Amino acid sequence: MGYFSYLMWMLPALIISLIAQGLVNSAYNKNSKIQNMRGMTGAEAARQVLLANNVSGVNIVPVQGKLTDHFDPRNNTIYLSEGVYNATTIAAVGIAAHEAGHAVQHAEGYLPNKIRGALVPVTNFGSRIGWILILIGFAMSGFYAYYGTVNTESLTYQLGGIILVLGIILYSSSLVFTLVTLPVEFNASNRALKVIRDSQLLTGDQYRGAKQTLTAAALTYVAAAVTALLQLLRVIAIAKRRR
Repeated sequence: MGYFSYLMWMLPALIISLIAQGLVNSAYNKNSKIQNMRGMTGAEAARQVLLANNVSGVNIVPVQGKLTDHFDPRNNTIYLSEGVYNATTIAAVGIAAHEAGHAVQHAEGYLPNKIRGALVPVTNFGSRIGWILILIGFAMSGFYAYYGTVNTESLTYQLGGIILVLGIILYSSSLVFTLVTLPVEFNASNRALKVIRDSQLLTGDQYRGAKQTLTAAALTYVAAAVTALLQLLRVIAIAKRRR
């Protein structure tokens, strides 16, 4: 019954995640086969976004892998994957411009991006330690239930409850992180698409193809937020059934 209940909680998140990933793969595969009319590479598109926003001092370098593109604020570097850096496809232009959008956010001190950066160490700690404390809290709370009795006045039970709540609070940092990530990702895409449109890097169907690619990628972050929310609500629901 517990396993069935878990599936009912997580099934929506699983479906959304599969749909989002499917859309990403479909959009990328489609638009990575179409050459842009200007013959512009991903690296050149990223530079154009930086130039349009008067941002300098950002390195743009290739990195191995597929869809491993990212901006690292620690060394102010945009890393573009093998299928993006020198590629002249619609997808390459869109993805590279998006990563440049993150570099622009960093240069301008975009508040949600700063909050997200500050949450990284907190989330890394909370997501790891939080689950451990949750499991310990459940184990201590269920110790007496295993033997057929639940002594809610026992020190073990009460201490387990405190540890459980602490674990939930720590784990909730991952939800906060995914929620803050949403405006950061959508804003980076909007910045990228604005330059692509205004500078006419892509037009017509090619512009729409780049927008389709970035929109599909953004949905993966929505799926991650939904998954984190449902997992947290599931843990809270179980915790509230403690007797």
